[in-house]
Amino acid sequence: MENDKKWFAIYTKPRWEKKVSRVLEQKGIVCWCPLRKVEKQWSDRKKIIEEPLFTSYVFVNIDEKEKTPVLMTDGVLNFVYYVGKPAVIRDEEIDIIKKYLSEKDASVSVQSLNSLDENTRIKVNHGVFMDTTGTVLKGGKKKVFVKLESLDQVMIVEFPIEYLSPLF
Repeated sequence: MENDKKWFAIYTKPRWEKKVSRVLEQKGIVCWCPLRKVEKQWSDRKKIIEEPLFTSYVFVNIDEKEKTPVLMTDGVLNFVYYVGKPAVIRDEEIDIIKKYLSEKDASVSVQSLNSLDENTRIKVNHGVFMDTTGTVLKGGKKKVFVKLESLDQVMIVEFPIEYLSPLF
């Protein structure tokens, strides 16, 4: 029965990612809201907070019968669809994000595919993204775009230039 479970992305109301994740966990649904630490500046102080890596997205590991309880959760708008069906996220994609976020000096930001220009194709030669191919950000020589195809999102990961080699 456990083999029937797949990872899906759900779309939440803006700024509801953590709340939705908490409520889903209370319902006994396996979910994950990847968080990154960000330093915020107020007029009188600085503070490090955890904010969602993917705005308005939470990942759920469910089977077919759990889809309705997920959709009935306050703050959940819908599943993320890809080619007319709820987008299934491969376990490998979830594992790569988890591994990278656990690295000491991880620096990650996310952008929609619509805002990116394709440039030089590269291969990563070191770290958890080893043997992954990506595209270098225009004007930057240290950033690689790792496309998560099922989400139509791109992770921007900063690498030392010596970790990369161009593909011809």
